[in-house]
Amino acid sequence: MDSGKVQIYYGEGRGKSAAALGCALQAASAGENVFIIQFLKGRMEVESAFIQRLEPEIKVFRFEKSIKRYESLSDQEKLEENINLKNGVNFARKVLMTAECSLLVLDELLGVLDNGVVSVEEVKALLAAKAESTQLILTGRVLPRELRECADEIYQIRTQKKYYSENKP
Repeated sequence: MDSGKVQIYYGEGRGKSAAALGCALQAASAGENVFIIQFLKGRMEVESAFIQRLEPEIKVFRFEKSIKRYESLSDQEKLEENINLKNGVNFARKVLMTAECSLLVLDELLGVLDNGVVSVEEVKALLAAKAESTQLILTGRVLPRELRECADEIYQIRTQKKYYSENKP
């Protein structure tokens, strides 16, 4: 495992979370302790049930209460959900400060930032709280210029061709 590195997977294409999950599976298969905190995805009950079968090697946390994805919420619902998202960020800070895991994946943390729930300064402080031996992976669509300096590796994921169909998501 790439001990202590900060990796970022970002871009408009699909596959950022899948790439991070692949890293999590590799780390877990090597005997590492892995935590995943997912943001902005709603409760995802079907996916959650599947991923929970990977415990205790991979522990997945979601702090959102709504079943709907964040972008589908009304402004009032977003305000309420923002409190839950901030609780997730605070939990991530605690995990990083106490080195509770070898790999921490913050799935869609960049989306939390892009939606104005947390600031760039708060994300930088979160990264600064990381134990030296903990590997950290962040995902999201938009990577602010100010965070580029905080990463050891940055991967831009983009779609070059997409099949469109009324029956496909």
